[in-house]
Amino acid sequence: MSIEIVSEQRCHGGTQGIYQHASDATGGNMRFSVFVPPAAGDGKYPALYFLAGLTCTEETFIIKAGAQRLAAELGLVLVAPDTSPRDTGLDGATGDWEFGEGAGFYVDATQAPWSTRFNMHRYVAEELPALVEAHFPVDPSRRGIFGHSMGGHGALTLALRHPGRYRSVSAFAPIVSPAQVPWGRKAFPRYLGEDETTWRGWDATALVEDGHRFDGEILIDQGEADRFLEAQLQPERFASACRDARQALRLRMQAGYDHSYWFIQTFIDDHLRHHARALEG
Repeated sequence: MSIEIVSEQRCHGGTQGIYQHASDATGGNMRFSVFVPPAAGDGKYPALYFLAGLTCTEETFIIKAGAQRLAAELGLVLVAPDTSPRDTGLDGATGDWEFGEGAGFYVDATQAPWSTRFNMHRYVAEELPALVEAHFPVDPSRRGIFGHSMGGHGALTLALRHPGRYRSVSAFAPIVSPAQVPWGRKAFPRYLGEDETTWRGWDATALVEDGHRFDGEILIDQGEADRFLEAQLQPERFASACRDARQALRLRMQAGYDHSYWFIQTFIDDHLRHHARALEG
């Protein structure tokens, strides 16, 4: 499993890099970013994976979130993949910001032609960690995952579908029930087919309702001024399912904040500390 260095820069005493490799899961080249804190050569560090939202790339989080300063202090390796395969050549994969390239929804597609390339769940759950653990100083027993919007959906579903794989999970403004909102109902039929019962495995609220659990507290921050709150995000659905299932959840509604990375910048330290506590030792 070889990787190509696209760029590496010094950042808060550590190294912020962007890398490229040939992916089996997505059938083409994929890019991902890694921040390695200072003195990481002295031991193995926990890896915290961030999944970005619609239209984003492997660069969005590392440029906009302002996470590296505290990650350097806490000794966290930050990993951020792209949000989908690129240059797929598939008809309909570009030109719509809510579907296709830049909008992989972190599912494994079952429908042609998308199933040949759009397998972001398998990529994030299996291929990317194996690559990171082979090339960077990370402890494979200490993984955390978080994300924003579509990426928050991805983080929640990955943590719920794979008990024990992640020690910590959190999300900013996640799409908690894509099977019930316009974004998901636009993408899921094309990726997963028309049988809505199969969508439940890719919907965090449905997963909790169907008995999936995360062994720990889930942290979610949601801006009350988010223009997507009512139509697309609906955190109350997930909160209700967690309450009924006795799944530990800390949902914080933040007055005045929207869906942007200004919101994420404001609360990123809280999330990094949430993960660092769970990933210690």
